[in-house]
Amino acid sequence: MIAEQLHTRLLQNLSTAVLLLDSELCLSHINAAAESLLGLSGHRHIGVPLNSLLIAADSMILTLKDTLSSGRAHTQREATLSKTNAGKMSHFTVDYTVTPIDDIPNSALIIEIQPIDRLLRISRDETLYSSQESTHALLKGLGHEIKNPLGGLRGAAQLLEQELKEPSLKEYTQIIIDEADRLRNLVDRMLGPVKPHNTALTNIHEVLERVRYLTNADCGDSIIISRDYDPSIPDIKIDKERLIQAVLNITCNAVNALNQPTQPTHKPLITIASRIIRQFTIGGHNHRLVCRVDIRDNGPGIPDNIRDNVFVPMVSGHASNSGLGLSIAQSIVKQHEGLIAFTSDAGDTCFSIYLPMID
Repeated sequence: MIAEQLHTRLLQNLSTAVLLLDSELCLSHINAAAESLLGLSGHRHIGVPLNSLLIAADSMILTLKDTLSSGRAHTQREATLSKTNAGKMSHFTVDYTVTPIDDIPNSALIIEIQPIDRLLRISRDETLYSSQESTHALLKGLGHEIKNPLGGLRGAAQLLEQELKEPSLKEYTQIIIDEADRLRNLVDRMLGPVKPHNTALTNIHEVLERVRYLTNADCGDSIIISRDYDPSIPDIKIDKERLIQAVLNITCNAVNALNQPTQPTHKPLITIASRIIRQFTIGGHNHRLVCRVDIRDNGPGIPDNIRDNVFVPMVSGHASNSGLGLSIAQSIVKQHEGLIAFTSDAGDTCFSIYLPMID
């Protein structure tokens, strides 16, 4: 009895989610980690078939039946499970291992489930962070290679203009000068801001309210702009004007998405939200506190063919856009040691800005 109690206590204190199933694939035991992960209660769900506890778990059920019939353990990587919470369905990614057992009463299978959403997010964010650093370095080198001959071209055009006696010919040299200036400004915009930060402790909601005001002034009543702020967020050290530009660039993209002619009949909506996130990793560095700003819209979503390159300059899903807005926004946030990430489905696109806070 003492050994059995010890085993039960060990099982309950494991961080890995563990389920025991009988030969009919009904739940015979569940530990605390599994209850938390799956949103189940052992007292209420003992004896309930697993396919009644998990949504769309057909693939997992087939794996369990195969393990029962073959007697061999099976491990599945990056499986997607679904559950409902307060009437809403949520999806999460796990690794799980199924092992047949014959020495535990009323149990035929043990399932060990390890959630990996956080690990996948960290890996994805690190890849995104590294890719953006490489892209910015490439653009910086390319920018210098473009600006150097542009400077010589502009200087030569100015010297030529001074030698010309015919005023009508000076129109052509002025075109050369104007186009050289335009290309130089385009390169500067591609590279993003390079001036030192003018940082100060600022309430993040001052930034968000300014963006909301500007967006409202531009859209009028055609788009609903909703707020979902966490008033407990303390002041954060930021360059207010630059961060306004970053958030505004993302919000303008949302407005453009909602103004597409293929937009469904439901009322266009942008939601700006703020939250505090604890123990969040950015670029390989773990931060104790991070401020997250979400800009969410109910537009058609980001086209599949540009999802991997939305932060690359000149890439845009709208013909009228320069494709520089998100690149500049990411550069500004990166200078704050932060990161922009996104998720996108039809009817729900969310860009999240993560800004480390002073611990």
